[in-house]
Amino acid sequence: MPYTPSPPYLDAELSLAVEAARDAGRIQLDRYERLERIVHKSERDVVTEVDHLCEELILGRVREAFPDDAILAEESGEHVSHRGRGRGPATGAERIWVVDPLDGTVNYANGIPIFCVSIGLVVRGTPVLGVIFDPVRDELFSALAGHGARLDGRPIQHPVKEKLSDLVVSLALPWRGWRGRERRVRSVIRVARTLGSASLSLAYVGNGRFDAFIQPRGLSNWDVAAAGVIAAEGGAVVTDAAGGPWLDMARPSRKVGILAAARQHHAELLRLLASEPGSRSGAARPLRRLHRPARGRLGDDHGRPGGGLRRGRLRGGRRSGRFARGVAGAG
Repeated sequence: MPYTPSPPYLDAELSLAVEAARDAGRIQLDRYERLERIVHKSERDVVTEVDHLCEELILGRVREAFPDDAILAEESGEHVSHRGRGRGPATGAERIWVVDPLDGTVNYANGIPIFCVSIGLVVRGTPVLGVIFDPVRDELFSALAGHGARLDGRPIQHPVKEKLSDLVVSLALPWRGWRGRERRVRSVIRVARTLGSASLSLAYVGNGRFDAFIQPRGLSNWDVAAAGVIAAEGGAVVTDAAGGPWLDMARPSRKVGILAAARQHHAELLRLLASEPGSRSGAARPLRRLHRPARGRLGDDHGRPGGGLRRGRLRGGRRSGRFARGVAGAG
């Protein structure tokens, strides 16, 4: 049955998540633009020593305070309870901490000050707690399911704009098969933006910095478990890209999609994202102009439009030279 938390029960969990996120953020600021090691996880994804240091800190705090809980972390994967008696995330654990120690690693590694710490808690399949910390702005978003969202302790709410044409949207659509749908969405909104940190962008829906968040694929549960709670508790409707439940712990990494928007606009955005009948791609014709990233547009950690690192685009200077040597061939 669905799990509904009460604030007293989750006081300790929320305190732990807030303190761990802030401490991880301090590590990120201490080493910002002073990285010693950058490694490719895949062709378009990197990891730094800061990712590992922050993850170790957070996991250590969770294991010490809640040794019977399972953990799903971006860098180290699944962990059963520290005492060895519990189940893991893939085997039906009742409580799972979902951790992205540094969301926006490509931004961080390239000196772009848009990144965050993400810590969520899922109980019996229901996301119940989310904490997002942006160390650059010293802003902490938090939420408990059923009890609202907050920014630095103050309640926040997703504002409602009457017209789609007023919406500022975090939009990251795939390159192939989505050109027509991207054209449709862009034609009705005010403007689209891509920050390079899915967790931070989704959390921004909670207080209306973004009016909607659209990314139909390419995400993982650690990108959305915390921020989705914040957006939903702020008042937005949060679903997967097909209108179903937005969190499923059985989904593989990079197979998660999210649509978050005000209730007044969610259904229409969902309709605009639907594939056109009789079309294999959902696009009437190629729209190269829409899919060419504009100069300076930020992408996400996984190389989607406008994203991340590009060969030959790194500027000079001590940091850039070291970064270039560390990630030659990126992007």
